[in-house]
Parts: sequence; C-alpha cells; structure tokens
Amino acid sequence: MYHCCATCKSFTVEKAAGKTIYRCSRLGFETKTTFQFTCWDPTEKVIALMKKRKDM
Repeated sequence: MYHCCATCKSFTVEKAAGKTIYRCSRLGFETKTTFQFTCWDPTEKVIALMKKRKDM
C-alpha cells in the first residue's frame, strides 16, 4: 500500500529546464514514483501513518 519510491527517504525530485526528474539518491539513477524496490526505506511520516493504521 505504501511501498513505492515516492515514499522512500532516498527519493528526490529535480527540476531543470522545465522537466521534472525523479531520482533515487542512494542508487543514483532515475526512477518513477510508483516503482518498488527491496531497498525501500520509508520516511518518518510514512512510518507514523503505517503504525497508525497498523500496517507495520
């Protein structure tokens, strides 16, 4: 439900020349918001939401 690149600590957004690039700062390559990898490390906000909804 929450596991996707957009909710990971390593997810970054770069804007240049009118183009938005989504990148994994840990792996160093482009990604998409909905991609999922086993290295997923959720942000504190997502962890709190998961605990609140008892998904973790």
